[in-house]
Amino acid sequence: MSKYIYGIDFGTTNSALAILDTETNNLVKLFTIPSLLFFPEQDAARQDAARQDAARPTKPKEQVVPTVGNEAISLYVQNRMRGRFMKSIKKVLPNKSFIDTKIGSKSYRAEDLVALILIHLKKLADDFIGENITTAVIGRPVVFDENPEKDALAQERLSKAAQIAGFESFFFQMEPIGAAFTYERQIEKQELVLVADFGGGTSDFSLMRLNPDAIHQADRQADMLAQGGIYIGGDSFDSDIMWHKGTPHFGRGVKEEFTPGKPLDLPLSYFHNICSWERMNFLDSLRMRISINKSYNFSGKDYRVKNLQTLIEANLGYVLFKQIEKVKIDLTAIDNAILEFNEHEISIDEPISIQDFENEIIDKNVQKIENYLQEFLSQNQINNKDIDVVFMTGGTSLVRPLRNIFVKRFGENIIKSGDNFNSVAMGLAYSYKMLSEAVL
Repeated sequence: MSKYIYGIDFGTTNSALAILDTETNNLVKLFTIPSLLFFPEQDAARQDAARQDAARPTKPKEQVVPTVGNEAISLYVQNRMRGRFMKSIKKVLPNKSFIDTKIGSKSYRAEDLVALILIHLKKLADDFIGENITTAVIGRPVVFDENPEKDALAQERLSKAAQIAGFESFFFQMEPIGAAFTYERQIEKQELVLVADFGGGTSDFSLMRLNPDAIHQADRQADMLAQGGIYIGGDSFDSDIMWHKGTPHFGRGVKEEFTPGKPLDLPLSYFHNICSWERMNFLDSLRMRISINKSYNFSGKDYRVKNLQTLIEANLGYVLFKQIEKVKIDLTAIDNAILEFNEHEISIDEPISIQDFENEIIDKNVQKIENYLQEFLSQNQINNKDIDVVFMTGGTSLVRPLRNIFVKRFGENIIKSGDNFNSVAMGLAYSYKMLSEAVL
């Protein structure tokens, strides 16, 4: 049996894998990739194959070969955004209505899509250590979905994805607990720690008693005091920016006039769908294209509705949301940012201040997180002064209005942070001893 195991944090935005040497209990290597897939259009894929094998032409295969992570981004740009580009795949896991999607000649279930990312990570790690590792600790949010049935479905699908990827023995661990075990290796005395893990899809909390003398103990159940979470994350904030600052450029507020003298607002479904990048594909159907084309004509051929057509037909969703994400990142450090987007005759130049961001754009979702935090602490009979440290991790933890909640409640001096993108994967690997010995 190999001495190595993997800790895998399959995330909404990024995924990470940590290699742990179980004999020394030390981390050997970390890999982090964007959680992205790109399936080139079949014609483009055939052309690429022909260029690569021009000396020995072969009959092109029907199946489209996907690329993963940074390679997916490169090929997506290289193919001029033609093909199926997928992000936020983790959010599909609890979706009961998602059965499969057909790409080229093959149908992909949710677990198949996730497995492609896990396979890629596993290969990077296997190649690094020169072994086929089949044991892993895999992270999961405290809540995939607030509906228990959907939550169970998500974990079942993640289990199937792990099996498809070649893992024969694997354990699940709550992501904030993984982050806690990473933080535990930084402390010198026992602390009551509130771990707040903010990802792209969820905000998860764990209340734990941490002790540097306990890092080699197998049984840590008594130290895990409470876990909870809410289905709001960084993608929610991106959607908020799109709704407030993006959708007016794509027709929200424009009227269409099917009956002279009786103008109506364009269907809100257009704008709800383009506020969620993964839902934008719902508009890319014959029925919806016909509907949007009618709206364009009956709006007097308003340029903003034309922008909506272009956004869908030119497959510009990912490029637009990268600019939205850039604004969110910019506002972690500066007080004024600009949402700039200039593609295919769509021109957006929207200034966004930190005040607008905090008080108008993301206020409702931040308030929901704050209300959940209050409920979480109250249910577990924990007062603010009982907490020794708040350990914030995950890329979304850098959002200033979110961080301000914790500073105001607990004080700046007890807010700690670590590696926002790898803390969970590292801690998941450290969880192996506890989880494996618990089943013996």
